[in-house]
Amino acid sequence: MPASRRVTSGPVLDILGINIWALLGFFFAAYAVVGNDALQTLGTFINSNQKLPWWATFLFAAAVLVVVFGYGYLIYDGDPSWGRLSDVKKYPVFEVEWYHVIPAVMLLVITAFGIPVSTTFMILTIFASLAGLQGMLTKSLQAYVFAFMGGLALYTLLAPTVERHFLKTPDAAQKPVWILLQWCSTGYLWAAWLIQDFANIYIFLPRELSDAQAAVSLLVILALLLVTFIAKGGPVQKILRSKTNVVDIRSATIIDFTYASVLAFFAYVNNTPMSTTWAFLGLIAGREFAIATIDKIRSPGETFKIVASDAAKAAFGLVISVVMAVGLPRLAQTLAG
Repeated sequence: MPASRRVTSGPVLDILGINIWALLGFFFAAYAVVGNDALQTLGTFINSNQKLPWWATFLFAAAVLVVVFGYGYLIYDGDPSWGRLSDVKKYPVFEVEWYHVIPAVMLLVITAFGIPVSTTFMILTIFASLAGLQGMLTKSLQAYVFAFMGGLALYTLLAPTVERHFLKTPDAAQKPVWILLQWCSTGYLWAAWLIQDFANIYIFLPRELSDAQAAVSLLVILALLLVTFIAKGGPVQKILRSKTNVVDIRSATIIDFTYASVLAFFAYVNNTPMSTTWAFLGLIAGREFAIATIDKIRSPGETFKIVASDAAKAAFGLVISVVMAVGLPRLAQTLAG
């Protein structure tokens, strides 16, 4: 697959040793990734802390991001992706061209409509070899099934006990102990997600960044994160708000901790990038089925429609990413004559 993408479009402007297409791709990918994945990582945190000033929650998320970025940059010799792009057979290194930017722009458009597609597939597929795509797909499917089964088992126990108690005692949600636990679980989740998804942003940049390149890229991501917090998570948040009792800070804490543990486990398994969106949707689907079955908040049929709708949107993103990965390089070759 990579050989067909080695299409050049002539000399382009270099900034900090990076061509303009790579810079544009990085910017669009960073904005789309942060905006789209606010649903999975910071969505419950934003929803359950709406009474706090937005800048307080932003500073917390920004501090975690800086620590994770800095640690990965130092440990992996200038690679903020935590080594997830180190296998050049799966993710070859070649000059970024205009058609590599299109998937990131498409992700921005899809995000604007609140569709929870996988940023990993949308961004990385056009860069990956066939082996790389197969590895991402296999690991993502495993994560979905694992998260679904884990969410179903966990909430089969929690729905008739803990979650039922939460629904009956909304005034107890803002106790200091729960606020502290939720902030801790959010920090854990945000860090685990960044370790997985920095690859989706830094695929456009050199695998080993200079100090100047690293500093500028970090400032860009922080600025885009700031925009996300001002917008309170963006349009994708409506997917999360459609789920049962997710604004309760106690429920949010359990969701965040469980999801973070799934991501941490798969980060430990191997360095293959995976769709964090698929893992999140699997966890939420298992949770919704457990709650609907036990507490009759929704009928199983209604729950199935919601889960199927979310899964279909994720599958739509995969299809679009594969079509672009195959079609865009060929279009570039045709245009280049």
